[in-house]
Amino acid sequence: MLKKSFVSALCLAAVAISTSALAQSYPSKPVKIIVPFAAGGPADNYARFVGKGLQDALGQSFVVENRPGAGSVIGTDTVAKSAADGYTLLMMSNTQTVNETLVPGKPYQLMRDFVAVAPINYSDLVLVANPSAGFTNLKDMTAQAKSKPGKINYASSGTGTPYHMAGELFKSMAGVYLVHIPYRGSSGARTDVIGGQVEVMFDAVTTMVEQIKAGKVKAIATTGKVRSDVLPDVPTMAEAGLAGYEATIWLGLMAPKGTPKDVVDKLNAAVSKIASQADVKQLWNKQGAVPMVMTPAVFEKYMQDDIAKWSRVIKAANIKAD
Repeated sequence: MLKKSFVSALCLAAVAISTSALAQSYPSKPVKIIVPFAAGGPADNYARFVGKGLQDALGQSFVVENRPGAGSVIGTDTVAKSAADGYTLLMMSNTQTVNETLVPGKPYQLMRDFVAVAPINYSDLVLVANPSAGFTNLKDMTAQAKSKPGKINYASSGTGTPYHMAGELFKSMAGVYLVHIPYRGSSGARTDVIGGQVEVMFDAVTTMVEQIKAGKVKAIATTGKVRSDVLPDVPTMAEAGLAGYEATIWLGLMAPKGTPKDVVDKLNAAVSKIASQADVKQLWNKQGAVPMVMTPAVFEKYMQDDIAKWSRVIKAANIKAD
């Protein structure tokens, strides 16, 4: 028994030394960040920003690869099937926490097949309309939707994305019917709303603010609890007449289950340092984004709570994947 215990202790010590050595040498080759969304949206933009920061901090390339499709399921599944060595990371948003309920048949489970690495930031959404839509505020839009059910279309970057869920939450709370037009990415949705092919869209403040300022779309309302610092003249959904409404988009990094804890902790520390820098905070705040800093354990709990929140919304409103 003593001999077996001694051998077991030696094995555990060897594993600990090996894991520690891996963390010290990590990364020794380029790291891939899979973005399961199309280029040009918030996840893509911030993946590239954080990837550059990680490259500067850790001395290896962090290469962003877009794998859009099926409301983020394709790219997310790619990472789930990747080696758990820290060299393939997932750029994710609350799309994935929504999909835990909305897409029960997907080939992975978020909290079973991934480990939390670090959050990045969150931002409010903004409901915008093409100027030709015929309304300039939420009251008029709601009245038109009630008088002409199904005549107003809203675009999103795909089923289960924050833009889709913001629209479904609005439909449920306002008691109206809008037609959901899902795209393969936010860029296509945004282009068609600006072009007038689709009337409205919930979009991230960070990516729509310049279009609003240029007069290409009309800002109807923002989706946070308080007004956005970059759109101070735009009311919140609650101020505009829909009390209790709140929806945001948040971003973060995950890795395949089994990724060494020391590697996860090293990545978490590096991402947290990037998000905590004064110049980064200032830049993101100007864009309408708020940095998030959490340990992997706290971030895991945050995601579990988000899964539960959207599960309640989806089931109560009987929301279905398109």
